[in-house]
Amino acid sequence: MSRVLVTGGNGFVGQSLCPALINAGYQVRISTRISEKITSDQNIDSLSTGDIGPETDWTWALDNVDMIVHLAGRAHVMRETAADPLAAFRETNVEGTIKLAEAAVRKGIKRFVFISSVKAVGEQTHDHPFQETEPPAPEDAYGKSKWEAEQALSETVKGTGLETVILRPPLIYGPHVKGNFETLLSVCSKNIPLPLRAVTNQRSLIFVGNLTDAILKCLAHDKAAGETFFVRDDGNPSTAELICAIAEAFGVPARLLPVPPALLRLGGRLTGRSAMIRRLTESLVIDDGKIRSLLGWRPPHSMVEGMAQTTSWYQSMRSNG
Repeated sequence: MSRVLVTGGNGFVGQSLCPALINAGYQVRISTRISEKITSDQNIDSLSTGDIGPETDWTWALDNVDMIVHLAGRAHVMRETAADPLAAFRETNVEGTIKLAEAAVRKGIKRFVFISSVKAVGEQTHDHPFQETEPPAPEDAYGKSKWEAEQALSETVKGTGLETVILRPPLIYGPHVKGNFETLLSVCSKNIPLPLRAVTNQRSLIFVGNLTDAILKCLAHDKAAGETFFVRDDGNPSTAELICAIAEAFGVPARLLPVPPALLRLGGRLTGRSAMIRRLTESLVIDDGKIRSLLGWRPPHSMVEGMAQTTSWYQSMRSNG
């Protein structure tokens, strides 16, 4: 029975991944940043490794481990306080990944699955979806750190026996989601009118249960070794279609107003919210044909199923909170 170390195993994706790993027959160990976040699940071996960076000691965490899923990292920061955001992202996402990979090589780990991001390649698409061959052009500090981490990981393991797999998911949603998507859930649940009916963009996204299934495939499939994959749900809904799907899952009508996207962008510039309006109105589409053809992967959950699980969790959280 293989043992998998899941870094950040108590986070959003980890809370979906770890039970799935156990159900698939793996032994699971998770690492967390602080000891207070260690799980009480008796089926999971938990430990605290402190902050992830160039000084992290992974020796104990990697004892008797066969595979790694590296989820932990510095993610999108809603209210940035770092004087140099790119340096802060690099310390955790790049140098921390290098340190973990170096320790994995010394320990003779078999496979290392790294969860990167579509933002490592770019923020928007125009005439064609992103494919794995797309020249990366990350725009923000987070995306740059993820692309640099991908490169650093590949360089670190070159000539060693460690097999790496890189996954680049788009927006992830599901139970325990945070950030902008949780805000969107709040708005839709309250049936607040949104000026987005005229938005006809396309956005790839992925339900956390589908991402979890893709990670399991990448741990087990021989042909995954050394590869980079985009991964997504079926379909690329517009922002308006996404809101309708969320509203339907909540059992409320979607209240969308037909405001021209050009006017929305003007409003964004005047209010300092251009980045938010850009995400709502522009397209970001990925082509995940590679993982489907090479590994035979298909998302096991539809968006309808994913939204139902997400909204059910949100309603439960609100009623208990």
